[in-house]
Amino acid sequence: MDCSVPAIRCRQIGEADIAAVAALLGRGFPNRTRQFWSDALATLARREPPPGLPKYGYLLESGEGPVGVLLLICSTFREGDRLATRCNLSSWYVEPVYRAYATLLVSQALGDKDATYTNVSAAPHTWPIIEAQGFSRYCDGVFVAVPMLKDLFGGGVRVFDARQDPTVSFDASERDILQRHAEHGCISLWCESGGRAYPFVFRPRLVKRAIPCAQLIYCRDVGEFVRFAGPIGRNLARRGKPLVIIDSNGTIPGLIGTFRPGRMTKYFKGPQRPRLGDLAYTEYAVLGV
Repeated sequence: MDCSVPAIRCRQIGEADIAAVAALLGRGFPNRTRQFWSDALATLARREPPPGLPKYGYLLESGEGPVGVLLLICSTFREGDRLATRCNLSSWYVEPVYRAYATLLVSQALGDKDATYTNVSAAPHTWPIIEAQGFSRYCDGVFVAVPMLKDLFGGGVRVFDARQDPTVSFDASERDILQRHAEHGCISLWCESGGRAYPFVFRPRLVKRAIPCAQLIYCRDVGEFVRFAGPIGRNLARRGKPLVIIDSNGTIPGLIGTFRPGRMTKYFKGPQRPRLGDLAYTEYAVLGV
């Protein structure tokens, strides 16, 4: 469905738009190369979105071609005993002369009233705009932890790469999450303890482009990460990632580290409030932004 104003229209991104959209994103985000965006769009091309939702997202175009873009990463996840839809709004950019039409992209993207929409990388200057669009903040900052220092003499826990199946029973849907995120370049781990298998996904990152760390992308509950922080942290440290970034609304009891309010704040709009510790299939995990 098109949303038209004079000389401008908003529509889904199609296969024929990929090169122009990559060039536009390269101009809008100069800290990323055009090749990065070409690779990101190729990654989205390999994903199959839920029925009726776009594979790539939306663009604004004038007679000269694309002048604005909003990527949308859509997925289906389990919420209790049912399936729900979540869409991550990512990489929103409009050429300066067309900024008056920027909200058309968001209004078009928010078309499924049953889906939950997230914005997990909102810059501070966009917070009032996002809140005016009906989004609510669910994460106030991040906790930067040094998990390898916890339970230095603890035992009975086995942490291993998700390419290997646990020796105990496990949830096949969680194995799918771990394997798919490993394909996107994440570190996917199983933690075995007490006859149960616990899934964890991390995205390798550089803080200030210099300090290696891992961002927690997925676990069942942040409390489970706290429980196994020591052995998981030492596994990550051996991979050169001694620090872990965790979505948080304050200090996390049981972990050594510091809370950074206002960093990497996150918003949502829709029926399901996202839980902390679940960034599965967002831009952090899929695109590595």
